[in-house]
Amino acid sequence: MSKYTTGEIAKLCGVTVRTVQYYDTRGILVPSELSEGGRRLYSEEDLKRMQIICFLRDLGLSIDSIGQLLSEEHPASVISLLLDQQEAVLKEEIGSREEKLKKLSELKSGLKNLDDYSVESIGDIAYIMSNKEKLKKLHLVMLATAIPLGILQWSSIILWITKGIRWLFAVWVIVAIPYAVILSRWYFRSVAYICPQCHTVFKPTLREAFWASHTPAARKLTCPSCGHKGFCVEVAAPEAAAENGKGTASEVKDHA
Repeated sequence: MSKYTTGEIAKLCGVTVRTVQYYDTRGILVPSELSEGGRRLYSEEDLKRMQIICFLRDLGLSIDSIGQLLSEEHPASVISLLLDQQEAVLKEEIGSREEKLKKLSELKSGLKNLDDYSVESIGDIAYIMSNKEKLKKLHLVMLATAIPLGILQWSSIILWITKGIRWLFAVWVIVAIPYAVILSRWYFRSVAYICPQCHTVFKPTLREAFWASHTPAARKLTCPSCGHKGFCVEVAAPEAAAENGKGTASEVKDHA
């Protein structure tokens, strides 16, 4: 069976020799034996015990608490619970870091698409990234409400062509018009746009937004602040823009 000196066990556990000696004086890590010269010698079990002590210290437990815990008749169950808790904490930290890494990658990807960029343009990209989930939920709501109407539309067309039944198509028209108006009003109240020139976040009029040329991520609008007319990036409407009608990306981000 392996035996370890004070220096060896200190190195294996990443602590100082004085720390190992201190634990000995406190009675929580007593060496298994002493050499003829009086040197402390630690066994494999002592090494495992030292590793547990270091882990518990990392969790913030005091020396007295560790001593009480290790003196229990069955400390393994408590230590196992602490290990489970630490595992959960580490998994949460890993998830958080992976999310940050994802955001960093998205920011780098966004910057590659810019010939020249400023602090404001970086702020726009960061704001769009943080806003992405909220905008995604709006699109899902739009899709979920549109599916039943789409089914009614195609069913009415098929029945008109194959069976000559026209009344169902008329029902679809009656439903579709108010639906489109209500949904459009709701959607354009829920989104805003970032001007690529002055970085203002603004809300266009319903008429302008509805008839504007658009892509899945942008709409061709006129910025109320600088007058720029071109494609503006769509985002979920922040509180500041909803209340005031406009504001810069950094301002509405701080407001939110």
